[in-house]
Amino acid sequence: MSERLYYSDPYLKEFEAQVVEVRDVAGRPGIVLDRTAFYPTSGGQPFDTGTIGDRLVVDVIDDGSAVVHVLEAGTAAGTVIGHIDWARRFEHMQQHTGQHVLSAAIDRVSGVRTESFHLGTVSSTIDLARELSLAEIAAAEDLANSVIWEDRPVQIKFVEAEAAAALQLRKESARSGTLRIIEIDGFDVSACGGTHVARTGAIGIITIAGWERLRGGTRLEFHCGVRALRAQRQLRDIVAASTRLLSTSADDLPRGIERLQDDSRELRRRLKDHESRLAGYEAEAMAARAVDTGAFRAVAEAVSDADLNAIKIMAQAIAARPGHAAVLLTSSSPVSVVVARAADVSLDAAGVLKQLIARFGGKGGGRPELAQGGGLVAGIDEILTLAKQLLSGS
Repeated sequence: MSERLYYSDPYLKEFEAQVVEVRDVAGRPGIVLDRTAFYPTSGGQPFDTGTIGDRLVVDVIDDGSAVVHVLEAGTAAGTVIGHIDWARRFEHMQQHTGQHVLSAAIDRVSGVRTESFHLGTVSSTIDLARELSLAEIAAAEDLANSVIWEDRPVQIKFVEAEAAAALQLRKESARSGTLRIIEIDGFDVSACGGTHVARTGAIGIITIAGWERLRGGTRLEFHCGVRALRAQRQLRDIVAASTRLLSTSADDLPRGIERLQDDSRELRRRLKDHESRLAGYEAEAMAARAVDTGAFRAVAEAVSDADLNAIKIMAQAIAARPGHAAVLLTSSSPVSVVVARAADVSLDAAGVLKQLIARFGGKGGGRPELAQGGGLVAGIDEILTLAKQLLSGS
């Protein structure tokens, strides 16, 4: 059984220990120490990194009886010195203690309990049993930060499970034996094995970054301390860049985006109108080049710089003429195709498309008068040759 130094002293950055076992962990060396300050992945909190001797620690695993330190390479023996990556550890301490404060604040404001907690690489989340209103979220955020700024002590205690009921835990623990208790003075008492700051002031600040509905409840995303600072800097830079691009102030940024969206919608409407007119002109030119098959006049062409929507407009414009049918292709691979025919033409457009797809791959479908597809892989000339044969009935 490894002695877990982080239980009693989460601020311990360096320690001495004895290697008691070496294991293979998925092809990498894993060592077990008689005592360790490295926190293993547990309770929603990620593992610590750092070094043991001159070896990098890339994972820390709790197998129930021992803490296994997975090394990047090499191994270690005898007496070793472990060094914790303090920046990573302290960041996790801020987030985890911040979660206790935020969960307790939500419980006090709305009576909603936290179901689970996850400490991610960029932000952290808590899942709540029911949906929260915006007013409840804001009130909980305010209360949590007031507790942080009061700089309350955060104490570690060890009690037997039978005595835990008298402590009024925020959430009952299913564990038996000795429980590790994290007590935020006058505000929260929780059973927890994670690493925590010594006073709430070290959390710095809690900001709720977003929320979403989740299985009838709410998932809150939040940042604490150094992560809140990073998020604020990122937001500052985004706002500054956006105001420069839109030539507006930060206060007027939403209106500036709204104006940009209005302009974009109008430009798209005009572009669509111009594309339709241009497609009509091109369809008229292609119809003039139609080949008489004896039963109808046929157009089979590839259109440069056109997408599926454009060739569909052109094909329908050609098919609007009595006695006409068209097979139009895009010029880039994989090829898109549209088959259209006039009401008085006895051609199965869907059948023509089916044969093209059978030869050149892709997928699509349609009706006897109009069909479209994409994903054809072959040379344009090869596809057009078969299309012309199908139109002529040969």
